[in-house]
Amino acid sequence: MAAGQPRKRKGEETERTAAATSPIARVLVDVPLPVHLDRPFDYRVPDRLDADAQPGCRVRVRFRGKLVDGYLLERVETSDFKGNLAWLERVSSPEAVLTPDMLAQAQAVAHRYGGMLVDVLRLAIPPRSAAAEKSARREPLPPPQRPETPAWQRYQHGQSFLDALHAGRPARAVWQALPGEDWPARLAEAAATTASAGRGALIVVPDHRDLKRLHSACAALLGDDVVTLTADSGPAERYKHWLAALRGAARVVIGTRAAMFAPVRDLGLAVVWDDGDDLHSYPQVPYPHTRDVLTQRAHTAGAALIVGGFARTAEAALLVESGWAHELVAHRTEVRSAAPRVTSIGEDDTQLARDPAARAARLPSVGFEAARAALNNGAPVLVQVPRRGYVPALACGDCRERARCRRCAGPLALPGGTEDGMPKPAACQWCGAAEAAFKCPQCGSRRLRAVAVGAGRTAEELGRAFPGFPVRTSGAGEILADVPGKPALIVCTPGAEPVADGGYGAALLLDGRTMLGRPELRASETALRKWFAAAALVRPASEGGRVVVMAESSLQPVQALVRWDPAWYAAQELAERAELGFPPARRVAAVDGTPDAIEALLDSADLPASAEVLGPVPLGEVDEDGNSERERLIVRVDRSEGRALADSLHAAQAIRAARKATELRVRLDPLEML
Repeated sequence: MAAGQPRKRKGEETERTAAATSPIARVLVDVPLPVHLDRPFDYRVPDRLDADAQPGCRVRVRFRGKLVDGYLLERVETSDFKGNLAWLERVSSPEAVLTPDMLAQAQAVAHRYGGMLVDVLRLAIPPRSAAAEKSARREPLPPPQRPETPAWQRYQHGQSFLDALHAGRPARAVWQALPGEDWPARLAEAAATTASAGRGALIVVPDHRDLKRLHSACAALLGDDVVTLTADSGPAERYKHWLAALRGAARVVIGTRAAMFAPVRDLGLAVVWDDGDDLHSYPQVPYPHTRDVLTQRAHTAGAALIVGGFARTAEAALLVESGWAHELVAHRTEVRSAAPRVTSIGEDDTQLARDPAARAARLPSVGFEAARAALNNGAPVLVQVPRRGYVPALACGDCRERARCRRCAGPLALPGGTEDGMPKPAACQWCGAAEAAFKCPQCGSRRLRAVAVGAGRTAEELGRAFPGFPVRTSGAGEILADVPGKPALIVCTPGAEPVADGGYGAALLLDGRTMLGRPELRASETALRKWFAAAALVRPASEGGRVVVMAESSLQPVQALVRWDPAWYAAQELAERAELGFPPARRVAAVDGTPDAIEALLDSADLPASAEVLGPVPLGEVDEDGNSERERLIVRVDRSEGRALADSLHAAQAIRAARKATELRVRLDPLEML
C-alpha cells in the first residue's frame, strides 16, 4: 500500500472487474424459496473466478443479504435484469456436480410432481466434502467379464433379456421373481452383464437389509466397480461414492431411495426392487417415487429397466398392459415346483368340519399343525404379525367403543411386562399415563378387550403353545438379518422377516382380516405384497414347505396367494381402479390446507379439461370452536393430462406465494389418499 493511501475498512467492497467473456452467471440458489421465485438469478462473474466458474459447479452468492450456496447453471453475455447485479462471491468447488443430464432429469421430476427444481436438486446432490473430492476415484476400472447366468433360463425370455442388456438395447421388463429366488444374485448378474458392455447400472432397493444382501452379491461379481448410496452412510463416504459414479469410476451404483438420482454415467440399466414398498416414496417435497423416477430416466436415456419383486403393483401392471414393458415370468411348472403349499381358511369342508371355529380363531388348528410339523422336521417357523408391541389397541369389552385416556383422549394399549409381579395395566399411547381403573364413557363398562394383538403378545402365546422351542422376535426394536435352519419360532412384523438358512418349514400369516380391512386404497395390494414376501422365504412344497394365511379363501388376494399368481391379481386391481378413476389409471393430486386456502387455490388454478374435483373433506383437526382447521381436496385427471395438472397447481401456488398467502401441501399420486 502506497504511503498516504487510506486503509480500506473491513467489509468495504474492493473494486472488481467482470470476466471478459460471458460475464453473467445464472445461479440457482440453494435456499427455501416461495414458489413464485422458482427460477435462477443473474450474477456478475469477476475475472478472478472466470476459469473456475463453469456450468455445474457449486458457488457462493449474496441473496437477501446473506451468503448462500448455489449451482451455476450457465454463463451468458447479457442479463434482462435492469438494476445493478451482485457479484459471484466465490466458487466452492470447480467440480461440475450438476451435469446437463442431471439438470434435465431434475427439471423433469419437478414438472411431473409440480415441485420446485431446487427441492429436487437437494435430494439428488449430497452435501460437499472437500476430503472426498480429493480421495474419490477418477479413472474407471476395466469392464468385468460377462457372468454366466443359468438361473435366468428358468424365466421365459430371461436369457434374451440379458442378451439385450449386453447389446445395449432398451429392454424393459416387469420381473416376477420365483418363490425362494436369490434375487440379489439375479440382479447382480444383470448389472454385471450391463457393466461388461461398458455401460452403467443403477439398482434401488427398499431398505438397508436388502442393500446389504445386494452388495454382497454385486461385490462377488464386480469387486470395486460397485458403490453404495444410502442416507445411512456418513456424509463424506456418501459423497465419495457419489463422485465415483459422477466421474465414471464406478459403473454400478446400488442404494436405497436416495440413490434414485445417482449420476450413473452412460446408464444402461435401471432397477427398482419391490416397488410397492412405501419406503420407495420420498417423504420430502416434491415426494418423488423411485419407480416413477427410474422409469423416466430409463426412457430418457434409452436404457433398460427392471421393475422386480415377488408381488406386482397396479403401476407395474399398467406398464405391461400399455406395452411399454414386457413380463419376465417363469413357466407355471417352474412356479409350482418352487412354491410352498398355501392353505387358507375355509378352503374345503374337511378343514371346517375338523375345526368349526377356524374362521373366528386367530390361529386355527391348521396353523398349529403346520407349525408343529415344521418344528418336528427340524425347520424354523415364520410367524408374521401386522403390528408390533404387546396389545397395541384396546376397546370396551361390552360396546366395542375404542378405549381412550381420560386425561388426553389418546388410545389405550397394553404395554406388556410385569410390575411388582403383576401384569402392567393399560396405558395411554400419547401421554403414557397408566389407566388401572378404566370406565367406558359410553356404556359404563369396566371391561377391556383387545382390538389387535402385537408381536410381543403373539410371541408370549406361542411360547406357551410350543414349549421347548425357542421364540425370537424381529421388528422395530431389533431386526434380525438371518436365522439358522434350526427349529424355532420367528415372530416378526411385515418387512422384518429374516432369511432362514435353507428356508422356513412353514409360515403363519396372522390377522389377515386386519391387514385386508385397513381403510386405504392400497390395503389389499399391500397385504398381498407382504404375504408374498414372507411366503417366498418358505421351502418348496416338495420339501414340506407350508404357508397358512388367516383369511377367507374366497377373497381375491388370498386366491392369488394360493395359486401364486400376483400378475392376475395386479391386472384385476388395475381394472378396478380404472373403473373407479383411481391411480394409476388416472393422475391424482391431493391438496391439504385450510378451507379458505383451498377455495382460493381452486379459484386461481387453470385445471385441465378432464379435471374432476372431489371434496374437500375434513382431516380430523379442529379448532377451539369445533370447526375443521385443515381439509383435503382431491383433483383427478386423465393420465394424458397429468403434466398439465401439475403445471396448473404449481402456477396457482406461485400466485398465492406472490400474495404471501397461506401455503398448501400439494402431492401428486400420493400413496395415501384417505
